[in-house]
Amino acid sequence: MKTQAKVVVIGGGVVGASVLYHLTKLGCRDVIMLERSELTSGSTWHAAGGMHTINGDPNVAKLQQYTIELYQEIEDLSGQDITMHMTGGVMLAATEERFDWLKGVYAKGKYLGMDDLEIITPERAHELLPLIDPSQFVGAMYDPIEGHVDPYGVTHAYAKSARKNGAEFYTHTKVESLSQETDGTWNVITDKGTIKAEHIVNAAGLWAREVGRMVGLELPVLAMEHMYLLTEDMPEVAEANAKTGSEVIHAVDFDGEIYVRQERGGMLMGTYEKACVPWSERETPWEFGHQLLEPDIDRIAPSLEVGFRHFPAFERAGIKQIINGPFTFAPDGNPLVGPVKGMTNYWSACAVMAGFSQGGGVGLALANWIVNGDPGFDVWAMDISRFGDYTNMAYTNARVRENYSRRFSIRYPNEELEAGRPLLTTSIYDRQKAAGAQFGAAYGLEVPLWYAPEGVKDEFSWRRSTDFEHIGAEARGVRDSVGLGDISGFAKYSVKGSGAHVWLDRMLACKMPPMGRMTLAPMLKEDGKVIGDFSLACLATDEFLIIGSGIAENYHMRWFMAHIPKDGSVTVTSHNLGLVGLTLAGPKSRDVLQACTFDDVSHAAMPFMSVRKMDIGMVPAIVGRVSYTGDLGYEIWVKPEYLANLYDQLMLAGADHNITLFGARALNALRLEKNFGSWGREFRPIYGAVETGLDRFVAYDKDADFIGKAAARAERESGGKLRLCSFVVDAKDADVIGDEPISHAGKVVGWVTSGGFAHASGVSMAQGYVPKELADHTDGWQIELLSEQLDARLQRAPLFDANAGRMRS
Repeated sequence: MKTQAKVVVIGGGVVGASVLYHLTKLGCRDVIMLERSELTSGSTWHAAGGMHTINGDPNVAKLQQYTIELYQEIEDLSGQDITMHMTGGVMLAATEERFDWLKGVYAKGKYLGMDDLEIITPERAHELLPLIDPSQFVGAMYDPIEGHVDPYGVTHAYAKSARKNGAEFYTHTKVESLSQETDGTWNVITDKGTIKAEHIVNAAGLWAREVGRMVGLELPVLAMEHMYLLTEDMPEVAEANAKTGSEVIHAVDFDGEIYVRQERGGMLMGTYEKACVPWSERETPWEFGHQLLEPDIDRIAPSLEVGFRHFPAFERAGIKQIINGPFTFAPDGNPLVGPVKGMTNYWSACAVMAGFSQGGGVGLALANWIVNGDPGFDVWAMDISRFGDYTNMAYTNARVRENYSRRFSIRYPNEELEAGRPLLTTSIYDRQKAAGAQFGAAYGLEVPLWYAPEGVKDEFSWRRSTDFEHIGAEARGVRDSVGLGDISGFAKYSVKGSGAHVWLDRMLACKMPPMGRMTLAPMLKEDGKVIGDFSLACLATDEFLIIGSGIAENYHMRWFMAHIPKDGSVTVTSHNLGLVGLTLAGPKSRDVLQACTFDDVSHAAMPFMSVRKMDIGMVPAIVGRVSYTGDLGYEIWVKPEYLANLYDQLMLAGADHNITLFGARALNALRLEKNFGSWGREFRPIYGAVETGLDRFVAYDKDADFIGKAAARAERESGGKLRLCSFVVDAKDADVIGDEPISHAGKVVGWVTSGGFAHASGVSMAQGYVPKELADHTDGWQIELLSEQLDARLQRAPLFDANAGRMRS
């Protein structure tokens, strides 16, 4: 066994083998994979092996497409048969609500290059899949790129291909501990000896938690029991094979919570049952391997009853075997991929429950990241940094159970899931709740979404619902007088030290603000793509406050920590809920604030983008003259023990102006009519500054050689490929939410990033990316929503306060 390697991959399942292969494909051949038993010994060997391209996140869908396209390559290179069955498949809808969801998936496929998707009738679905009762369904979607593979064959094809490229893998080699030298070198201590490595990849699957704990890391991963059954040979299968000349196609029956495919002369039926059961909740036994769990058919009986009704032939079939095995899940069901914040060269490739759809894409992204310093794709939906420190074992357990039980359930745009909540709250939570706040969870924190009158609550729908008129009242309350919103969920960072100014000048692409001033601050990667979108406030010569997106707090702290000087001249602190805040916005906001402080907050004393420390009554605060509503307004930041007092003061002073409490949904409506983008939707690390429109905040000619400067200048010269545009949409009873296709002159050319109803302006709006060549065309646009082509008009200037007169007043 080798004693040194550049990369050691821990875990010999399909994901670990894929990472190993992709590293070698990028020329990194000094790599080793370690497996405690045989390859596929965890979850891989008993997987059903299904593969498909459909995913709720379009960027993950692209990686799933890549995975399936890769199979021929590794089969040819390795000589290992992977037994690929490309049968095609149908997704079945038994309700109109589910059919609406399928129509959205179909529309999304138009800009992802999934041109072969079809929306079909139940009768057509029956022709393709004679085993169903078409009377049980209202519609379906057909996808020719679905099928299944042999899990053993795929894993060994990856591993053999990697070995041909120079990699090595050792089975029956158990990793017992990990330690790191002061120079960053990892010691991988195994039962066969120690290997020194530059990088460690945790692809340990069922044992991911254990490998994480070796370095003091508690990964948000939980294994769930998952069952599928195999039938005896069925005459209906033989008849369908003879009639169609091919295998029975795959099917997902969402309302039955089951999936089916052919297995030899019979069928395989799997289920994500409501009465789900975690496996080995605290730790995974090291001796567990090629073993199955005791089946419990009673637990899946309700799903089987629906399945037998929807697939009558199953009721007559004998059951040959029930497979029950553990699979790992993250709280949201997506993988945990990427570098771990605060650690040097420790990489995660865990919780990939759909390994045969996603394994290739995960391997590619992680190999790119290790070798090139960037995944090469937008992998936010899989990035391990999307979870914070609040994801402890109990939280993970609650969320994974919920996610598993809802895997085939509809989640409506206005639906908030309940497991693991409420967890994080501010001191004004009870006041907000008493005022009618309807909460959502963002990065673990309870955040008011909207305020409901007594007796009104959310009714989940694809269309406008019970919240619509009340969000409108909140938005108009801000525009007409003054509103108070909770911004405690924003990310807050303090940057201090003698080197703070110089460091930030390199980290951020903006011109540095003088003391007492703020600026909008894009942050770029080396390739010039936007990795962050902040406001930056200079509080002193060596003290700065950065405000950013709350959901990206871990993500951005990882970036900051990876670039921080080692000489101690700079400290970066992520405040989380150690600093909380309220936003006061609207034409009367200055009057309300002035009533609470002795400081002069007039326009002359505190103009737009000023920042200052001041007392608001007895509350010490940092106040910035800025508002994401795009109106005259303020962001007020305080320590958490002062928040309740601040809230009470502002509400009392605002009573004379009919102050309105507003939530996140009204804030979205307000920012849309200002053409303001948002992190995670409009601003992501696949778009350049020119494409996003953030180039107006980039100081291309400043002396500092900021990260991404050369690439940003090159993009400015070329103009990039895309443009972020705003549209007014001729919507009816529903508004876009994101990922809908944008067409021009009848051709799909782009995609929606976000949208909604701009209540104060009385129109439906969308933001999205289109080719730069079309970005000057006002008319000829359409956006598809719920199978309807809605006319849209390019909206260059903000609908509200186009000249920013009120915002700057």
